[in-house]
Amino acid sequence: MGKNMKKGWTGERLETFIYNRDAIDHLHRYAIAQQYVTGKTVLDIASGEGYGTNLLSENAAFVYGVDIDETTVAAATRKYHKNNIRFQQGSTSSIPLENQSVDVVVSFETIEHHDQHDEMMREIKRVLKPGGMVIISTPDKLYYSDQRNFKNEFHIKELYQQEFETLLSGYFAKQQLLAQRYCNGNSVLTDIASPEQPVIITGDYKAVQQTDIPALYLVAIASDESFERQGLSVFDGSSIMEIEYQQKMAKIYNSNSYKVGHKILMPFKFLKKAFK
Repeated sequence: MGKNMKKGWTGERLETFIYNRDAIDHLHRYAIAQQYVTGKTVLDIASGEGYGTNLLSENAAFVYGVDIDETTVAAATRKYHKNNIRFQQGSTSSIPLENQSVDVVVSFETIEHHDQHDEMMREIKRVLKPGGMVIISTPDKLYYSDQRNFKNEFHIKELYQQEFETLLSGYFAKQQLLAQRYCNGNSVLTDIASPEQPVIITGDYKAVQQTDIPALYLVAIASDESFERQGLSVFDGSSIMEIEYQQKMAKIYNSNSYKVGHKILMPFKFLKKAFK
């Protein structure tokens, strides 16, 4: 199955054969969302491969995974077949659910893939029950694109922090905005409004100094009612990084250049052992 998924992979969606920084960032977001969905009915909009919907289903009473691509929906249905999950085809501006039918809407790395942001917010409000919550992420255009001089070919309309906050405040009375940074295999989420920000130190044997790591992503929790706010959160990505390392080493060992070099050196290795 992994080979088939790799064959048709475009690079746009995160798939479960991928072990890298993106996987760590995405898993951290779903870990945060898990804390708010216990016993609730949840919508995972733009659910993609379905791994996030599956993670949410471990805590939630029921999870709808909605994605725009029919083939992706069918594949997710086959892979994650559980009694409290249903995958359906739909879009952020046309969600195939009844009014006031879910308690929580989760939407990670979706809003930048289209420019119908208000339509998306209106649909989210429509399907949410009164007092319901949305947990949503976006790249921060300033740090993700501008300062890195980077263009993601799959992004249609990215938002700056102020634009993101303004959009959410137009539909929800309360919100908490979290900055997501990546630091040496770990994802770190901090409350942007908190006066207590983590101090990041870097250096070597010659000198150490305080530094800053730009927060490429923003994660917002929003509702019309009060909710438990997030504190500092760290996702340990060491296991993901270990698998990434193993995959890279396997790629090297299976490469033609390595195999040729190994054959050339075989006689010398034999002689080295013989004369020990």
